[in-house]
Amino acid sequence: MNREILVNSTSQETRIAIIENNKLVEVFVERRFNKGIVGNIYKGKVTKVLPGMQSAFVNIGLDRDAFLYVGDISENLLNIEEFIEEENIEQDGEDEKNPSHSEVHIEDLLREGQEILVQIAKEPIGTKGPRITAHISLPGRYLVYMPTISHIGVSRKIEDEEERERLKQIMEEIKKGTGGYIVRTAAEGMDKEALKQDVELLQRIWKEIIQKTENSKAPKLIYEELGLLEKVIRDYFTEETTLLLIDNETAYQQAIQFLDKINSRWINRVKLYTKKQPIFELYDIESQIEGALRSKVWLKSGGYIVINQTEALVSIDVNTGRYIGKHSLEETVFKTNKEAVSEIVRQIRLRNLGGIIVVDFIDMEEEEHRKEVLELLENELKRDKSRTNILTIDEIGLVAITRKRVKQSLERELTQVCPYCRGTGRVKSIPTIILEIQREIINRIVINYDRDITIRVHPYIGEYLKNDNYFIVKELTEYFNVRINVKEDPNLHLEEYDIVFN
Repeated sequence: MNREILVNSTSQETRIAIIENNKLVEVFVERRFNKGIVGNIYKGKVTKVLPGMQSAFVNIGLDRDAFLYVGDISENLLNIEEFIEEENIEQDGEDEKNPSHSEVHIEDLLREGQEILVQIAKEPIGTKGPRITAHISLPGRYLVYMPTISHIGVSRKIEDEEERERLKQIMEEIKKGTGGYIVRTAAEGMDKEALKQDVELLQRIWKEIIQKTENSKAPKLIYEELGLLEKVIRDYFTEETTLLLIDNETAYQQAIQFLDKINSRWINRVKLYTKKQPIFELYDIESQIEGALRSKVWLKSGGYIVINQTEALVSIDVNTGRYIGKHSLEETVFKTNKEAVSEIVRQIRLRNLGGIIVVDFIDMEEEEHRKEVLELLENELKRDKSRTNILTIDEIGLVAITRKRVKQSLERELTQVCPYCRGTGRVKSIPTIILEIQREIINRIVINYDRDITIRVHPYIGEYLKNDNYFIVKELTEYFNVRINVKEDPNLHLEEYDIVFN
């Protein structure tokens, strides 16, 4: 796989595009006035404990209190004094991370006014505040350090068992102090020295966090996660990355300095873009982002998929469209579904869709075809860094996918609720509006008194009324013996109108 990373940076905004095999697969946006906070660590103060929801609200200094669920707390992490003393952190394995909810109750663990060290797990989404956890994790290039547990794990995306065992053995040898580590996918094939450097860096960061925590009063930001550019370099720059192209001198120098700490051999792959044409226009990124905000996506064959987001889930519908195939209906459907799979996964990543995603493939009669489409979907999802899980496939072609959601989708990040349709996605039809106008005139007119009626409407509605396509004006004029004047006002909403009787 060939990967390129394009960076468009200004004083107000940084946008980063990930291109794999010449296709845009992910877009990241960070704005100066709305920076991401996932990964930030805060010293917070509990403001409310909710036994009925087994959760609590914590003031961490943001506009809205953060939400903390009982499953994201460990009993020995509650008091800040205990949390910063390493000798009190005693855990024997994974089971400590998620204590049984039947054994642990939020009201026994937290009280209002209590201070606790927490980390942002999910960005604020819609009207909801951020979700936080007391299980701190510090990601490095090759490792994730977790001071609250003692488990050592290896990313599931490293599938070779011998390599997994090798990495586990190295970690047992080089780990320091308390806490646990997760070996990231990027560590595959790395030597002991590279992992050791990561351990030392993460331990140093943790000590600084402890020191700052001791000297701070809640609510207080204790540790800020890396900026977008550094984070993308850390997580996406691998041996497969052939180019990091940046259109801003400051960001370019920033990338060089950060890469020098990670792997100086890769610095020659970083280039400064100096052409006059905007970098995202040259690589056709702008139009692809625009396309990612639309519901319909066309496939090369002539088929298409339709993507709709709701509060509860995302639905993706596959259609044959203009594609009619050559031999049989089953073959046409099978080929369309296979082609749709790679585009569906690309759109999931590009749009950053999360939660429950339901894919409605076109019905396939042959079991073998259904199995092949499902396997293809599983393989494509392996490229996704976010945790995904395929739940089911049934006889009518529905597949349910869960994908970890830590921030808003691209659509919600770049758009807002339409002031016209108020989020419904639809407005009243022309006949509906015109018939409403007719009903209001009939209900309000005073016969033998009102002689002139002025209707002020949006120009689009005015065009229909003036042309009398629906005979509304003609019927009202003849029945009530009145004069009707239609005035167009472009400042009006399509559905708005004003009726004046003279």
